[in-house]
Amino acid sequence: MSELMSQLITPELMTAFTVFIVLLVVLYVLSIVWVIRDAYMRGTHWYVWGIVALVPLVGVIAYCLLRPPLLQIDRDEQELEVALKQRELMKYGECANCGYPVESDYVLCPNCHTRLKNLCPSCHHALEPAWTVCPYCATPMGQNRNGGSAPRRRSRPQQGSAPQGQVAREPHNQVRSRAPRTQEHREERE
Repeated sequence: MSELMSQLITPELMTAFTVFIVLLVVLYVLSIVWVIRDAYMRGTHWYVWGIVALVPLVGVIAYCLLRPPLLQIDRDEQELEVALKQRELMKYGECANCGYPVESDYVLCPNCHTRLKNLCPSCHHALEPAWTVCPYCATPMGQNRNGGSAPRRRSRPQQGSAPQGQVAREPHNQVRSRAPRTQEHREERE
């Protein structure tokens, strides 16, 4: 029997068997390195997956089945895209009174004409009701009786100045000039 074995196990067969074993060991080590590197890039506990990958073949298969679907950089990119889309959608909102879609710089709702924002008396930009200063021209804003903002009066001579009621109505009149245009839009919509 030993003569039969010595005839079957030739030096060439032993070399091929050794090369095969070396290739399997290299493949095993590379699979562990791949699991650790891939787990690290996917933002998981790479050291735990490295220990799991030490189990030959089963560890690598388990990692391939249970690994997160996206790399960490892809997840970050997706979160950034979602944040950008949310930021873009913040430009739009709904009227609190009627639910009509409005843009962030609308002062009046084009549907029900409810006042959505205040106007700066100096630069006429739309301002949030809670703002105490215009961020565009730095005009201080005060609170009037209705909770809206009105310009604070600085002490200066009142020569030929308009009555206080007119100052508050000027931006309102400018806003009203948009009303016929929105009326036309409403008729077009119907």
